[in-house]
Amino acid sequence: MRLLVIRTSAMGDVALTTPVLAGMRKQYPEIELVLLTRAAYKPFFTSIDGLELILPDLKNRHKGFPGLIRLFKDINRQSEIDYVIDLHDVLRSKILRLFFRLSGVPVAVIDKGRTEKKLLISGKQKFRLKHSVERYCDVFAKAGFPIIPTKDNWIVPSPEQVLKTGIFSGKHGGLNIGVAPYAKHKLKMWPEKYMVRLLELIAKNHKCRFWLFGGNEDSGRLFALQCRIAGSTSLVGKLSLNDELVIMSKLDMMISMDSSNMHMAALVGTKVISIWGGTDPLSGFEAWMQPESFSIRIPTEELTCRPCTIYGKGECKRLDFACMNWLTPEMVYEKIEKLVLSGTSK
Repeated sequence: MRLLVIRTSAMGDVALTTPVLAGMRKQYPEIELVLLTRAAYKPFFTSIDGLELILPDLKNRHKGFPGLIRLFKDINRQSEIDYVIDLHDVLRSKILRLFFRLSGVPVAVIDKGRTEKKLLISGKQKFRLKHSVERYCDVFAKAGFPIIPTKDNWIVPSPEQVLKTGIFSGKHGGLNIGVAPYAKHKLKMWPEKYMVRLLELIAKNHKCRFWLFGGNEDSGRLFALQCRIAGSTSLVGKLSLNDELVIMSKLDMMISMDSSNMHMAALVGTKVISIWGGTDPLSGFEAWMQPESFSIRIPTEELTCRPCTIYGKGECKRLDFACMNWLTPEMVYEKIEKLVLSGTSK
């Protein structure tokens, strides 16, 4: 049997397929597993043996409706698909799975829990929703393949890649701490001055280096931030995704907003302290397999408007951005010291 799994974006959501796909390969080795995703995300899957990747050209050959017809034909030209598992449920995947349905191929589709999420941000219900990884597992179960996600080794950089990177070589010693201070939407971002102060507090009490992560759109801000933080280095534009994953896997800790960097660091096995504002781990997007205490935020009991958004879009309805401004550097440092740094060399 040959299964086609669809998930082409966003980066963090694609990375979160790895515990499920690795579990599928381990529990059902006789099943041929094919993942349709973007070429940029190929490094996430190099350690999953037996996983076949289809990497569409969504900007040219496979762009638009005619491109999806070509993509459907290209997939079937490689080998016949017996079942489609849609982990995305967006317009592109809806059209593609329709083509398969019309050709007699059964399809299982993710339930994103949109109604539950609306109730969560409206304040009508404040309970933890299913994690994205659990929702992915549910889709495989619909197709007749119940899965237990693997507990470790989700994204494992190759030994060759580790040797190639070599960024931690030398006699510096001390802690290597990753910092991903930005996110796509402003309701997810802690004030920059708070992050600077937090890193000053850490550096005052621990010998360490800071490695700054972010997207290409953050390069200017990260360079300016590097100039304000002693012992910091911005990695934006200097590394491939492969190299970034290697660096993340060697960190003592990552400090991140609710972003793809949070997910990537967690999935390479690094401790991740995440800082939350308008969004909340209750929505099911927390760093996979990290302790709940590592997600730092103002409790919903103290600030009942939290969470006000699922993905970070929109504006603060209070106008004072209390969910982030109330979360002082001293508060965050105290938690990091207690949760991660206590017992490390100073």
